[in-house]
Order: sequence, then C-alpha cells, then structure tokens
Amino acid sequence: MTEPAGRSAPAARFPSIRMDMTSSNYTAAQLSRPLCVNGTQWILYLLEECVDNVWEYCSVVIGLVSMFCFLLSTFPQVYEAYRNGKVEQAMSFGFLLFLFSGDMTSFAGCYLTSQLPIQLVTVVFYIFTDLILISQFLYYKIKNSSTRKSPVLKWLCFTWCAAGTLVLLALPKLIIDNSITLDSQNPSTSKSIEFTGYVCGYLASVFYLCSRFPQLYKNFQRQSTEGTSYLLFALAMMGNGTYGLSVIVVLPALRGSKQTFIIKHLAWLIGSLGVLILDFLVTAQFIMYRKNKSAKSKALLSVPEVEPLLCEEEEFSV
Repeated sequence: MTEPAGRSAPAARFPSIRMDMTSSNYTAAQLSRPLCVNGTQWILYLLEECVDNVWEYCSVVIGLVSMFCFLLSTFPQVYEAYRNGKVEQAMSFGFLLFLFSGDMTSFAGCYLTSQLPIQLVTVVFYIFTDLILISQFLYYKIKNSSTRKSPVLKWLCFTWCAAGTLVLLALPKLIIDNSITLDSQNPSTSKSIEFTGYVCGYLASVFYLCSRFPQLYKNFQRQSTEGTSYLLFALAMMGNGTYGLSVIVVLPALRGSKQTFIIKHLAWLIGSLGVLILDFLVTAQFIMYRKNKSAKSKALLSVPEVEPLLCEEEEFSV
C-alpha cells in the first residue's frame, strides 16, 4: 500500500515512544516528505506512523490498549467517591497532587520532544480527569466539614467542570498548531528543547513514583481501603504493564541502536514499571484490609442477636 505524496508520517509512537528513522519503512519523496510503503493503513491514518512488520504492529496495538486502560482508570474512583461521599477520608491528597504533577510534567515532556498530537491530547485528558478527582476531593472535604449545606458550592463545582470541558475541547487545535511551530525551529534550539523535554520525562517518573507512597501510608494508617476503588489501581497496573510491553516488543524490529532507543525512553519506562511494582503493594493492602472489614462486619452483625436475649433475662428476673 502506497501513501499519497502529500501526507507525511512522522517517526513517533504512542505512548511516548519516538522511533529512529531507520526503524520504519520510509521512502524519500519530493521536498523531503516521507512516504510509507507497505505500511498498515489504519495505523498510518490514526497515528501517522509507518508500521510494516509484526513487531511494530503488536507494539502499536498494545500501546493503544495501554492508552485505553489509562483513560478508563479514573472513572471508577469518581463514581466511588460520588456513591460514598467520604472521599477525603479515603484518598490521600498527596496521591492526587503527585499524580497531577506527573501528568503536567509528562505533558511538557511530550510537547517538547515533539510527540504525536494524539499523545498530547491524551495527556491533556489525563490532566482533566486529575482535576476532576482533585475538585471532587475538595468538594466533599468542604461539604462534610461544614455544618450547613451551601448551594453556592455545588454551583461552583458545576461551573468549574463546564469551564474545564470547554478548555479541553479547544486545546487540541492549539496543540497541533504549536507543535508545527516547534518543529520548524533551528537544530540547535531544537536539541536544547528536546533535552528539556527528557528532563521533564524524568521528573514525571519521579512524581508518578512518589504518588503511591501517600496513599499506601493513608491505607496503613486507616487499616482500611474503604472509599477507594480498586479498579483505579487495577486499570493503572494494566496500563503501565502494557506500556512497558509495547516498548519491549518493538526492540526486535529496530534497525538502529537498541541501547540508544532504550535510553531515550528510560524515563517513561522507570515511571511505568516502577509504579506497577508499587501498585502490587496497594493490591496487597486491598486484600489484607478486606479481611479486617469482613471481621468487623461479622462483629457488628453478632451484636443485635445477643442484646435482646440479655434484656429479656433481666426483665424476667425483675
């Protein structure tokens, strides 16, 4: 399959993976515009990436599964917080703050290293869901600490969500336009900007790793995971695991230096695989504290069965 000469296919991969020009099937065309020969058309159309072998194809599919898991991960916690109404007692604000900081620096890293527009838009979506979780946390904290109901608080929450949605809809166009401007800069400036982007990638990894420790301590302090949704961490584990796999799978298809490829993506690998290990500890807490919860519920259920009998004996003796 041959791609029209007017369409370019930049050498980049989702999520946050950039490939060398030698690792994809490109053919020089007029005005240095690359052509993709024998590439998979739906990947070329959706991600603007040339994929012509099974390794790269599997890497793209696994990467899309990773993206899908991350996109769904926050919704169960939003619902759990709405259903429970005591999210400020269950969630650690440090967890949410570090998660938001990680997504912000990850966005900066993806932007400065000229990743695909779809990657940038997805990271913006992550930031938006982070803001929803933080707003929900603050809403219930203020609501539960107040002695009277305030309709102003609810209207402020709705206004904030509406404004955030409008910004989210307007950002993709701005991101694409700014990415084109960034790519047109001179090589020396481009290298310094790219270096700054990789620094942001390492900062994002640090923030993601630090995000789990406040929640682990919060669960340990409460001896409970009630009020938090395990699907938030389960889907994050699936997303981080499939992301790391998508990087490893593409290695046999590389014609360039595998060491250089790994070094370029080491920041994102450390963040994803490191958080995956920490989420196993969160999973262990869910298993351990579920037993404590069942023991407490059994103790509470046994109390009403004893009290009436004691009352009847006292009345009979009198």
